[in-house]
Amino acid sequence: MGAYGLVRINMELLPHAHSIFSPWLIIVGTMQIIYAASTSLGQRNLKKRIAYSSVSHMGFIIIGIGSITDTGLNGAILQIISHGFIGAALFFLAGTSYDRMRLVYLDEMGGMAVSIPKIFTMFSILSMASLALPGMSGFVAELIVFFGIITSQKYFLMPKILITFVMAIGMILTPIYSLSMSRQMFYGYKLFNAPSSYFFDSGPRELFVSISIFLPKILCRHSDSNRDALALLPKSSVSTDFTIAACSKS
Repeated sequence: MGAYGLVRINMELLPHAHSIFSPWLIIVGTMQIIYAASTSLGQRNLKKRIAYSSVSHMGFIIIGIGSITDTGLNGAILQIISHGFIGAALFFLAGTSYDRMRLVYLDEMGGMAVSIPKIFTMFSILSMASLALPGMSGFVAELIVFFGIITSQKYFLMPKILITFVMAIGMILTPIYSLSMSRQMFYGYKLFNAPSSYFFDSGPRELFVSISIFLPKILCRHSDSNRDALALLPKSSVSTDFTIAACSKS
């Protein structure tokens, strides 16, 4: 909601002020990507790790909004939609896992894939989506943000190279903490302290909710409008409404 407020209020009602303060938005977004991704690596609590990863992804949204380009804004809006689904699904599965295992700290987990294979499958797929795996909407969103900041006419070449370099580091750190989280949760041979009565897999209700949240990330990626937008990425004349149209038409 905060990122959407930046688009609807800052950019539309206060465009001149937004243009003046956009370099500060870029700085905040760049720091946010590295700080939150580095902090997420040190979190033992499962929900805290997911929360810090969400903060790190918000940095890409802020950079896209601060790029002052149609392309960057398209990527930011698509990232808002995409990460909204991914974050909600990951928190939902984290809560579902806690209901089954009564464990929230990663160093107490291990081998959960054997006990809850359906949750393991959905969590693994959503972790791949969170780290912007090609084929998912998160990959398209971050790619468009990259093109948006590179093609921006507001910033000099060296700042754009530095920002792109920091964003690339953030994209490298994302699979590190995401895959590490999956490894600590689902792999290994640790014994559980939780009662065996909680070792039951997800039912139809949890599967329905998880799949319903997951499908839009695939549909937004494979819509015709989205593919047409990718072909026009180097141009600055891409309509700012294509992202919403891409998701609605799919």
